[in-house]
Amino acid sequence: MLNSDQISAFLAVIREGNCVAAARRLRLDHSTVSRRLVSLEAQLGTRLFDRSPRGLAPTDAATAFLTHAERIERELIVAADAVSRRDVPIAGTVRVATPEIFGSDFLAPLIPELAARHPELVIELVPESRATSLSKREADIAIAVRRPADGRLFSRKLTDYRLGLYAAPSYLETFGTPHSADALADHRFIAYVDDLVEVPELLVLGRMDMKGQVVFRASTSAAQIAAAAAGTGLAMLHHIAVRDDPRLVRVLEDEIEAIRSYWLVIHADLRQLPRIRAVADFLANLVARERYRF
Repeated sequence: MLNSDQISAFLAVIREGNCVAAARRLRLDHSTVSRRLVSLEAQLGTRLFDRSPRGLAPTDAATAFLTHAERIERELIVAADAVSRRDVPIAGTVRVATPEIFGSDFLAPLIPELAARHPELVIELVPESRATSLSKREADIAIAVRRPADGRLFSRKLTDYRLGLYAAPSYLETFGTPHSADALADHRFIAYVDDLVEVPELLVLGRMDMKGQVVFRASTSAAQIAAAAAGTGLAMLHHIAVRDDPRLVRVLEDEIEAIRSYWLVIHADLRQLPRIRAVADFLANLVARERYRF
């Protein structure tokens, strides 16, 4: 008889590619995950993975079984939530994946509001520049900078956000203040490390057709802000992160501005779970209230 432990082990290995990473995801030791996988294969009477030093490669049988395993997972989530929510406050863990600035500069300082409403709810915030797969359960909710094109995902636009060109007063004193976009060819710039950013929409500078020299690259917005504040160069930065930063001055405000959008994305299977819905509603209301900051 199949059991939920076997299904969880199978899905974790599928999503992570090996037993060690799957065990870390499940908070088990890798030998336990391996035993559950072997037990599942024995019960199904087929090999689900080809083993090699590079990891575990799913067989055709695993691919065929995946749809059924995910359906079982969905039913278990819904069933557990239906039972646990009876006369019980919203509780549990919700992982929220966001772009770095949205998570660190906007959301994190406002988490106490959510904690006051739902003290038994735990938020795991993952603010970074890589794309997150909700289908692989890397997060429960994602804030994305583009609307998903496919998949069983629910999405809604939260707000537009703006980026502008900023520099430190010390940089402008040394290199001069540009008074037109044409003058930027003589200036120094700060940008992302392109090949470390999985979301093209974050690479704003490369789309602005600026002719100056890039003298510093960083994989995080925080590092770019610190470098700009130190006088390294000009940088395209999020208004919400630096508009009130006394270390930085906006340049060419009337000529240079980039507008992007934030989208709230939830896997369709999780959308109606009370803890997911509570966090999603909180995020939507929060952004609506604070939209002027973006």
